[in-house]
Amino acid sequence: MTNYEAGVDPQIDDRATVGYAYTEDGRPTQLGEGARIRSGTIIYQDVRIGDDFITGHRALVREATEIGDSVIVGTDTVIDGTTTIGSHVSLQTGVYVPTDTTIGDNVFLGPRAVLTNDPYPVRRDVDLVGPTIEDGVSVGANATILPDVTIGHDSFVAAGAVITEDVPPETLAVGTPADHQPLPDTLAAENMLR
Repeated sequence: MTNYEAGVDPQIDDRATVGYAYTEDGRPTQLGEGARIRSGTIIYQDVRIGDDFITGHRALVREATEIGDSVIVGTDTVIDGTTTIGSHVSLQTGVYVPTDTTIGDNVFLGPRAVLTNDPYPVRRDVDLVGPTIEDGVSVGANATILPDVTIGHDSFVAAGAVITEDVPPETLAVGTPADHQPLPDTLAAENMLR
């Protein structure tokens, strides 16, 4: 059963599920205008999404997630719920976003980037806290961002980097664990996602 409210002109493939019922008292999913939801995608109840939202195939958006305008959620990307995502955001193929994560505006997460929220997986009982990705951040393919880390505005995380501590604004983070370097002039431009 699906349960959603949509703005003008939604395009939802037959094999997509919007408003997946995970509880009896869940609120309908809210989609803004111009949504394009591809086959295999599942969007739970209690999700609010702005205008011009696009998914690839087999994307998953779990409950209690808020997403702004002009957001792309790529094929096989998972947003595990209780998450806030701003506007003009691109989550490429296979990105993983855990619960309790905050992503700002004009953010790019490259293919297979992984965000985490559990510092001691199944070893200790701790509060789960996802990372905070501030406005204007770019994250390269296969980067890993550990729990409760903040990536400062307009920073650039290189492909394959492992982020174990906060990254200051306008910084290049590269390596494993990531080393912080001044942002080169060639990367100082604003993300072109708007």
